[in-house]
Order: sequence, then C-alpha cells, then structure tokens
Amino acid sequence: MTVEQRPLRADARRNREALVAAAREVFGAKGVDAPLDEIARRAEVAIGTLYNRFPTRADLIEAAFLPALEEGQAVLEEALACEDPWAGFVLFLERTVQMQVADRGFTEVCSRTFDPASALEKAKQANGSRLDRVISRAQEAGALRPDFRGPDLAIVYAAATAAPDWRRALGMVLDGLRAR
Repeated sequence: MTVEQRPLRADARRNREALVAAAREVFGAKGVDAPLDEIARRAEVAIGTLYNRFPTRADLIEAAFLPALEEGQAVLEEALACEDPWAGFVLFLERTVQMQVADRGFTEVCSRTFDPASALEKAKQANGSRLDRVISRAQEAGALRPDFRGPDLAIVYAAATAAPDWRRALGMVLDGLRAR
C-alpha cells in the first residue's frame, strides 16, 4: 500500500479538506497563481502541511478544480440530452459563463494546459470531446453558424465575462452565433 492509498488520519483528512476549500476560495478570487501561503493561512495550517499534502501547485489545483470540471461534464451531458441542439448549446454556454464569472480560478484552469497525464487535463480533454458533440449537433440542426469551432469559445467567454451584465452580453454573442 502506497502513501497515497493509505487512509488519512482524521486530523490529516480535516487538514486536506480545509486546504482544498481554502484553495477554491483563494484561487477563485485571485487565480491559480495566488500565493500558497495565503491558502495555508486561510486553512489554518502551516505551509509545510500544505506541501506535505500537495507537493506541487498543480496537485493542489487538481484537487481544488477537478470537481468543477466534473460539474462541467454534467452540464455537457445535460446539453447533449436536450432535444433541441440549439437549446443544448445555449444551456452549456449560460452555465459555463456563469461558472467563469463566479470563479477566476476556474476560468484559468479552463484556459491553461496541464500535464497530459494529470486527471485535470484528462477531464478537460473528455469535456472537449463532449463539447465538440454539442457544437456539431447545433450545426447539423442548422442553428449554429457552420464556421464556429471549439477554440472560438475563448472569444465568447471573453466577451460575456467582460461585461457587468454577462447575461445581456452572452445574449448578444449568441445572436451573432445563430446560423442565418
């Protein structure tokens, strides 16, 4: 049994949970490059405890954001289940823009590349495949302009999240994405 497979003592489990919760808060407000000592302080543990639980920043980012990517997967599955492909595309964008507006760290995780072997990058790749299906369904239905591609989402997110009223901004962007 390796160190990672052994069950954590109750105090170690509490410390880990406190670190992940603090990382979500700090990374969410300041981005994933926020100081790790601030996360340790907020979790009320020593910086050594942070590094003992999460030897690298990437390990902590993964623990903090893998659940958000799993939530994104659920949104994509819901979008794919929509009978109307355009409604599924809109649902996906509304939910993910809302997630990005609320969480700077999530936005950064979505736009960065991580170690290909990491669970974080594998989840992002799997979500990318689902997203491609959401896009192609909307295009095949004649609802989404045919030249739209997954990388174009960066433009959509930038436009929608930059405005104080993201819903209005997203509505304007969606008007531009509708097929003629």
